[in-house]
Amino acid sequence: MQSSAVPALQAGIVLLAVLFGLVAYTAQPIIVGIAAGVIVAAILFSKPIWNIWLILVLGLLVAGVVPLWAEGAASKAVWGISILGFALMGGAFFRVATTPGVARNTPPFVWVALVFMLYTTLNGLAQASSAYEVLSGVKRHFQVSGLLYALAWLSIGEQHVRRWKMFFLVVALAQLPWALYELIWLVPIREGLVAAYPGLVPIDVVAGTFGASMYTGGANADMATFLVVVLAFFLAHRREKSPGAKRLVFLLPVILAPLFMGETKVVVILLPLVFLTLYRHDLIRRPHYALAGLVLGALLTAGAGYAYLSLSKKSVDDQIADTLRYNIHEKGYGNYLLNRTTVLTFWAERQGAHDPVSVVCGNGLGAAHDMTGGRVAIRYPGYGIGLTSASTLLWEQGLLGTGLFLTILALAWRTAGRLRRDASLPRVRADAAVIQACMPLSAFYLLYGKTLLESMAFQIFFYGLLGYLAWLFRQHVEPADSSP
Repeated sequence: MQSSAVPALQAGIVLLAVLFGLVAYTAQPIIVGIAAGVIVAAILFSKPIWNIWLILVLGLLVAGVVPLWAEGAASKAVWGISILGFALMGGAFFRVATTPGVARNTPPFVWVALVFMLYTTLNGLAQASSAYEVLSGVKRHFQVSGLLYALAWLSIGEQHVRRWKMFFLVVALAQLPWALYELIWLVPIREGLVAAYPGLVPIDVVAGTFGASMYTGGANADMATFLVVVLAFFLAHRREKSPGAKRLVFLLPVILAPLFMGETKVVVILLPLVFLTLYRHDLIRRPHYALAGLVLGALLTAGAGYAYLSLSKKSVDDQIADTLRYNIHEKGYGNYLLNRTTVLTFWAERQGAHDPVSVVCGNGLGAAHDMTGGRVAIRYPGYGIGLTSASTLLWEQGLLGTGLFLTILALAWRTAGRLRRDASLPRVRADAAVIQACMPLSAFYLLYGKTLLESMAFQIFFYGLLGYLAWLFRQHVEPADSSP
């Protein structure tokens, strides 16, 4: 029996060698990236800790900066990182399916996230015009959601979670040198490209490691959001008098500096939103403490607003009026005919009561995606119906899918609130308070852009927070108390 298996093994090795030789011969980055990802994912299937480290390092420090020099190849190679994410998800699903008791005390938002993924995939299969449309849609939406399920269901020790938290701090500190490089070196280059690329805003390239391109825009809002949340973690730990929080004070200038180096106007909304959520209980219990925090938030908001307004030669009134025109009024955003507000009213008008099935269930994965030629997007060329995550969800998943996503946020808010109230350790209460403050921020991001459904770096941040919340809940809430 053993001897008969040897030829089969040898034949398998030869076939794999031929297969991957053909893959290399194609010289197609997307195919090579997928093949490499499959090999690495197979090796790391039983090593989830290594897999998570690769996803974090490649997704937060590499994938966003490579497009500055090799945009086309980098966008395809990201498929390799996505496969690592799906391998991590597969490992978590395998453990929860084969190990009794693993799913016990799983917070409700994890189950709703799983239902949302299944609904989205099945809805896409039922309505898609091609397998590629479903595959690319699943890849965009859930490429690193395995972080959530891994932290919820795999056996991960506290020492690993602590190291990942320190890594996120390292990522925050890395934004300043990259932002300085982009501001000093790349912005002048882009200023010389404005004539050849109408609509190009040179300062948009200041996005740290969260993703930018020399010829389009950058994820500067994602970088700023990440830094605001890191600031919130520090303030929450200071409030709870967590050990070690005082030692991080000297790092705050490095963390906050990139907020004032680009044109990320959304920070003037994010800062008050996070600070008000974080200190809302203190307004009654400890008003003097809450006032100090809110004053700090107001000063940072005013400073950031002044920095952004000073970047333009227009008057303050003209800048405010222009911002309102392409966000709330009738002017389209960028080169699109729709903006962040009209994209929702347009969906209500065009989808309407004449097609109730599509209103409830949407049109399937990829239908509103411009870059892949979604079947609804090509019906409205130039409109930008997938401008935001909210409009994309409505067009593709309908009210049902949109409601499921909002339910994830609502249940995560509830879970974080319960953990904040019941946990005995100050550091756990502090982390739960910040994660809870991130849920309104995530809801706002549904209306702001489509990074929640497409940006790898921002999705690592989002699903990492949700996964960390699930891990904290399972570690610090008794199973007997797990009923919703």
